[in-house]
Amino acid sequence: MCQDCGCGKPGPTRIDGVPAETIASPLLDPAGAGAVLAHRHPHTHAHTHDHAGGQEHWHEHDHEHSHEAGHEHDHHHEHGSAHAHEHGGGVDHPHEHAHTHGSGHQVLLVNQPVLAANDRVAERNRGYFKALGLLVMNVVSSPGSGKTTLIQQTVAKLGSRVRTGVIVGDLETDNDARRLRESGARAVQITTGTLCHLEAGMIARALTALDPRGLDVLFIENVGNLVCPAAFDLGEELRVVVLSVTEGEDKPLKYPPIFHAADAVIVSKVDLAEAVGISMELLRANIRRASPRAKVFELSARTGAGIEAWCDFIAERHAIGLRPV
Repeated sequence: MCQDCGCGKPGPTRIDGVPAETIASPLLDPAGAGAVLAHRHPHTHAHTHDHAGGQEHWHEHDHEHSHEAGHEHDHHHEHGSAHAHEHGGGVDHPHEHAHTHGSGHQVLLVNQPVLAANDRVAERNRGYFKALGLLVMNVVSSPGSGKTTLIQQTVAKLGSRVRTGVIVGDLETDNDARRLRESGARAVQITTGTLCHLEAGMIARALTALDPRGLDVLFIENVGNLVCPAAFDLGEELRVVVLSVTEGEDKPLKYPPIFHAADAVIVSKVDLAEAVGISMELLRANIRRASPRAKVFELSARTGAGIEAWCDFIAERHAIGLRPV
């Protein structure tokens, strides 16, 4: 489940060219196959806390999680306020505890180890990409920012200089992958069903259909969303945020985590800036506030303005990755 929006159970997730029975969320089933593990059983436990002044308080916690994999188990444990349990299959489950103190206020302690499984798969992806000499870019943005058109034009402009492939993520349809294939790109579609982001395990499985060994650069077009994808490492080398001028100047300030993590920010549709009344000066300033280290490109995929500088950046970063350390 997404830690940001709680978008619920994944799926049905589908990947072009990958058998459905091999697709599972690595956050729910790290082995990559088998039953989706969701545990539900109530248990109560009490423990004490020592506070300043020598007062001792005890609290009872009730929490429950469900089993949909067809098994039951009992267990006993003692622990502190925030903890995770490991069950069969190596799955970590986060728990939330609410403590009510004498002052009348409530303290909510949350532990979310759910991303640990994703991060382990992401590191394996990263090592695999490095061994292949493959530059991987995770391209994130709001819906409608022009990601697909940008990638289309980038692939065409790079031409024979760089061999490119694309993994596309959407909740439904394979429209973007078909568009990219029509332009000559090697593309695989992931449809996530209900998940508002891609996960590292999905990328690992999509690679079996894409065969990246003959590629120089891999674009991962993430699900359109400025919130959830920020939390999920896919194993990429570069995270690229695409921001359309039609979205307004304040998006970097409203959604700082995804901009803060960016290696590059692309301001797209700059040919529409005057028509929509955007202040490019204010937009640049807000990008710098949220993402001071990112390389910024201003371009229009429709007119081709600024595309050359962006493509040169990609070719240079790929060449850097091939140099011996």
